[in-house]
Amino acid sequence: MEFDLSQASLQWQGRLQAFFDKEVLPRHRDWAREVTASGMASFMPDLQRKARAAGLWNLALPELGEDEPGTRLSNLEYAPCAEIMGRLFWAPEVFNCQAPDVPNMIALQNCANDEQKRRWLRPLLEGQTRSAFGMTEPDVASSDATNIATTIVRKGDDYIVRGRKWFITGAAHPHCSFLIVMGVSHPDASRTSRHSCVIVPMDAKGVRLVRPLRWMGCMDHVAPIGEIDFDDVHIPVENLLGKEGEGFRVAQVRLGPARIHHCMRSIGLCEVLIELMLARAAETHRLRPRHHRI
Repeated sequence: MEFDLSQASLQWQGRLQAFFDKEVLPRHRDWAREVTASGMASFMPDLQRKARAAGLWNLALPELGEDEPGTRLSNLEYAPCAEIMGRLFWAPEVFNCQAPDVPNMIALQNCANDEQKRRWLRPLLEGQTRSAFGMTEPDVASSDATNIATTIVRKGDDYIVRGRKWFITGAAHPHCSFLIVMGVSHPDASRTSRHSCVIVPMDAKGVRLVRPLRWMGCMDHVAPIGEIDFDDVHIPVENLLGKEGEGFRVAQVRLGPARIHHCMRSIGLCEVLIELMLARAAETHRLRPRHHRI
């Protein structure tokens, strides 16, 4: 299979690398200091405006429309850009290419109707809000997503959502305004046709952030992880994403490109770690050994 990058892809990679070196990397100490103190980087909006002005915005959306902000790249063209961004955990946010918002935008592009795109997708494309995807649950083996037990029951013109989700990336972000929630809507259907996805506003009655969570002891400052309780949450039927019983289709639409993005960012991070180890190994300074009396 041919994986040579096109000339256009190489040009965008070069533009991103130059912006990263000039505008992003020099702010890393500032970012670490500010998020430690307040959880947010005050300079992020300014960096985002610069990135958007440079055309380095929404690069991870291969189906970006002509009327949508940003630059449309294919997954192959974007892959080396994700590798560059991955060198710093927080860099993707500068370019509006952070998870879980990118896969959620892809799901909305493919599965939302026009009104849903206006209300939920457009603010994400503009970088005006944040989002999350609620699937994993504490009471079932969620590695097999057919076990997901949160219920989505239709009653009149509403769906009622009941359940608890945890390790939900982005759910604890102060700017997270909605979640795409996966739950059982048709309990008697076949295993992969039992679930649906609905859009749940974070400010809906009955939605409660139980607590922020750490992953392997680490706090995610870009998309803070949360545990969410849904206590008889009423949402209008218009918030159904896609069709009833097609929750796995929605999940897979967002999951496919998201895996590629995560892998490429991880390669970038691993490259940094190797470079740091090489630099440490090349240091000539040695600690003087201690002499102990016998």
